[in-house]
Amino acid sequence: MEWRPKGYEFNAKNLVRALFSEHTDEGKLLEAAACGYVEIFARSNAWNGVLWLIMSTLKEEGKPIYNGEELKALRESLPIVWR
Repeated sequence: MEWRPKGYEFNAKNLVRALFSEHTDEGKLLEAAACGYVEIFARSNAWNGVLWLIMSTLKEEGKPIYNGEELKALRESLPIVWR
């Protein structure tokens, strides 16, 4: 049996806290996951909540500052196992 790091499941609230504050427990876990010390799992609907928040609050001149390709790249760059 192969060794695996301890795993944590994040919901949308956990993802928001991890992405927008490195000083929260979730932010520290995200950093630990990037280093391979833990695994973070999240369902696609959790990402949908993050997308909604980004698209509805981060705007410039009334338009979202990120496009679909940039958001896709962000999701793919996160050290999260999506389910």
